[in-house]
Amino acid sequence: MSESSRRPYLIASGGAEVRYRSHDVIVVGSGIGGLTAALGAARKWDVALLTKSSLSDTTTFLAQGGIAAAVGPLDSPDLHLADTLTAGAGLSEEIPVRVLVEEGPDRVRELELLGTKFDHRDGQLILASEGAHSVPRVVRAGGDATGSVVAGALMQAMIAGSSVELREGEFVVDLLTDGATCIGALSLDREGVLTLYHARAVVMASGGAGQVFSRTTNPGVATGDGYAMGYRAGVVLRDMEFVQFHPTALHVDENPTFLLTEALRGEGAYLTDAKGERFMVGVHPRAELAPRDVVVRRMREVMIRDGVDHVFLDAGHLDCEFLRERFPTVFNGLGSRGLDLCHTPVPVSPTAHYYIGGLLTDVWGRTSLPMLYSCGEASCTGVHGANRLASNSLLEGLVFGDRIARDLDRLLAQPSRPVRKFRLDLPEDHRVGNTPSVVAAARRTVGEIMTRCCGIVRDASGLDEGARLVAELRESLRPPGRDVDELELFNLLTVAALTISAASSRLESRGVHLRLDYPEVDDVHWRRHVTVEYDEAREAAHVRVLGRKGEL
Repeated sequence: MSESSRRPYLIASGGAEVRYRSHDVIVVGSGIGGLTAALGAARKWDVALLTKSSLSDTTTFLAQGGIAAAVGPLDSPDLHLADTLTAGAGLSEEIPVRVLVEEGPDRVRELELLGTKFDHRDGQLILASEGAHSVPRVVRAGGDATGSVVAGALMQAMIAGSSVELREGEFVVDLLTDGATCIGALSLDREGVLTLYHARAVVMASGGAGQVFSRTTNPGVATGDGYAMGYRAGVVLRDMEFVQFHPTALHVDENPTFLLTEALRGEGAYLTDAKGERFMVGVHPRAELAPRDVVVRRMREVMIRDGVDHVFLDAGHLDCEFLRERFPTVFNGLGSRGLDLCHTPVPVSPTAHYYIGGLLTDVWGRTSLPMLYSCGEASCTGVHGANRLASNSLLEGLVFGDRIARDLDRLLAQPSRPVRKFRLDLPEDHRVGNTPSVVAAARRTVGEIMTRCCGIVRDASGLDEGARLVAELRESLRPPGRDVDELELFNLLTVAALTISAASSRLESRGVHLRLDYPEVDDVHWRRHVTVEYDEAREAAHVRVLGRKGEL
């Protein structure tokens, strides 16, 4: 197998045992996108699903809100399309959005047939209201436990009724390429054994990178591995500057941070300041249900005005028994922390929640690297633009995971070269690596740098400082050994650098990207996308600004 000498791999073999396996399809990640793609592809093909932790340790599993889909009698795909485009602040692409909203209802119905128990009343689906939706359209399960219910149904279907080979505890380190084609992945298991997985196609569904910030609603596994390994393999990434901060995360010193679902505001909870006064009324026609970027901007203004670092979510005027039944996850989670949703305003503050950018794909999930697909938060389909519409994330993983499976059926039916044994020319050095204490301290440091320099608001001086500090932090570390915590840290450093590069390039404020030095939207110059990719000649990131039609 020939590789460019400049191709950056994250790991050295160091004499480790290396195993070889081959499959038609490898899926990386066990969120809704990965599970959907794996289940669909396994109807015809030999599929392995690799996940670095347990099957349920995903952002999908934590999702409270629901799945947005035009399944109600007063709704339509056109209404859902219009809401998504409006929330996207001028950068959502109409073609993938139309795919999302038109195929979404069928995918939700298929989930029901698969055994997902969505909430019903009198035989009809209960549809919730959330921010920036013009009608109630959010399908939910278990009140505020939609993610775990949906993921559980997909997991059960995969374990009981499909031929997917599940491999937990497999940390995928890098993609394998042969020339300009993806041919598999390199993984590290819990015993330190390396495995070269040869595949005719790879699906990257590894989730987001909320852990690059010091406070996030994402689980500890959300370390941007897919972004980083895609970058090292030369894949084009897009819109990495757009990181959505959820308005109502519990304001406590926790990571992950406990989320208070947007559906609480959909049922009538208020955002208030320390005096108990609502501050979204008059700011936007939908008040607390404005798009998330609008809510976060106003929250920040109020916190600066009052010299505080949080505001409050007040549900005290709502029926307590209703709150207990409708939001069991939130109600019990707050209760375990000594907080009472019924009687006391809950302190909340914006917290890193969702990476809108990722591996750039077309409407079939195909990336710029042939035979590599991507879906879910790891991808950038063009659906979310500069600000994701609430509850479109689970729908996106569902719709485009299904599309990937259908495209694989077409692609893999064509003749291809036979699977062969191969080897990877990794460096042979025995790396000492970094001590656990150094790794833990560096991980805290990168979160602090990103939160301060590239968080809710940015400016040139802060971004420059962030770029310098991230580079210095990386230079201070030894090359990583065969340790998952170390490898995650280096992926976080890569994602931090890419996010800062993209944010430095966008000289305006749009959606969730807020710049103090460029406070206005600039449609003339910046209604376009920023891409980043690895430049072999410079061994560094190459940042480009593309027109809206400049994608794949």
